[in-house]
Amino acid sequence: MKSWQLVRLIAGTFILLSLALGIPGSPVFVSQWWLAFTAFVGANLLQSALTRWCLMENILRKLGFEPGC
Repeated sequence: MKSWQLVRLIAGTFILLSLALGIPGSPVFVSQWWLAFTAFVGANLLQSALTRWCLMENILRKLGFEPGC
C-alpha cells in the first residue's frame, strides 16, 4: 500500500472513531470533545489538498512506505 493510500485510510478511521466517541447517541460515547478531533482531521485534509503537503504522508514515507501518485 502506498503512503497516500494509508493517509486516506488513517484519516477515515480517525474520523469514524472520533464521531463514534463524540456523538451522544453512540453506544461508545465518551465526550463531545472528540468532535474537535474530527474537525482537526478535516482541517488537515483541507490544508493538504490546498498546499499539496501532508505531515502524515512524510512520516509514513520515513517509516518506509512507498510514495506514489
